[in-house]
Amino acid sequence: MFIRTHLLITLFLILIFFSSVENKFAFVIVALISTLIPDIDTKFSKLGKKKIFRLLQFFINHRGFFHSFLFLGLISLIFYLFFPILVLPFVLGYGTHLIADSLTISGIKPFYPFKFKIKGIIKTGGRIEAIIFVSFLIADLLLLFSMIFNISLI
Repeated sequence: MFIRTHLLITLFLILIFFSSVENKFAFVIVALISTLIPDIDTKFSKLGKKKIFRLLQFFINHRGFFHSFLFLGLISLIFYLFFPILVLPFVLGYGTHLIADSLTISGIKPFYPFKFKIKGIIKTGGRIEAIIFVSFLIADLLLLFSMIFNISLI
């Protein structure tokens, strides 16, 4: 999926959890940045374009280690041990990226290095992704307006 779709899906979950978190600024920033991280292994991503990640891309294939629940678990454990307040936003952003990519034709290897792959029917940049994008854009705007104007949607 395109990063814009990942960001809108993550924003939707941020808005759902927003009223329940203490450090709202850190929550939003960590969740949004963590949704970008799985794609550092490709030179076509926002973070992957940075020179610091270019060397990494020689050693790691796209949708390999960084698109696995193993990596998600390892980083979450580190956050839990040293920065527990960052675990929820990290898992939220990173996990939604993995779940969304698992629905694409390319899929992911959730238990990398094992070959088992989860894949779906969504073509990156295709019609279904466009529908998902617009749906989450509308949902995000509705949630945002309901928060701003204190309107209950249910």
